[in-house]
Amino acid sequence: MTLSKLNFITGNKNKLAEVRAILGSVIEVDNQAADISEIQGTVEEIAEAKARRAAELINGPVLVEDSALEFSALRGLPGPYIKHFLDALGLEGLNKMLDGFEDRTAEAICTFAFCRGPGAKPILFQGRTKGAIVRPRGPTNFGWDPIFEYDGKATFAEMKQEEKNLVSHGHKALVKLQQWLAENQE
Repeated sequence: MTLSKLNFITGNKNKLAEVRAILGSVIEVDNQAADISEIQGTVEEIAEAKARRAAELINGPVLVEDSALEFSALRGLPGPYIKHFLDALGLEGLNKMLDGFEDRTAEAICTFAFCRGPGAKPILFQGRTKGAIVRPRGPTNFGWDPIFEYDGKATFAEMKQEEKNLVSHGHKALVKLQQWLAENQE
């Protein structure tokens, strides 16, 4: 089955721009927003369930994404629930969660799930980037980017998009997807 385009299920314009910037030279990335409830589980289980449900909703091939931010001091929390923690606590609140710990290291995880259609088993592509949680720096228009510092230098929010795309967890996952697409086009 040759794919001429991917239908990325997201309502987040920043994620859409990121995916198009990375995959756009290989495959057309279309977009559709769909309200898909998330199960509780690991980031992999959540991404797989979202892909299955999205494929059923649009009755065709889909690409979905799920991100996690794991704090080492909290043994992986908030993990795949980072969006809910961010909404409830804000950037400063996430920082305060770590104030009683010396270890402020974290790992950003991005899992893309591709599903060919209803009933198909999703294929997962995952990227991970290690960093540290810091006080907010840079623009606050893209989730937790202002508090995730990469390589002790800059937060994701302080980086130019092209620079971030070279090191981000999302980029690493999309490179794996890009390779898979190249190998599996008939």
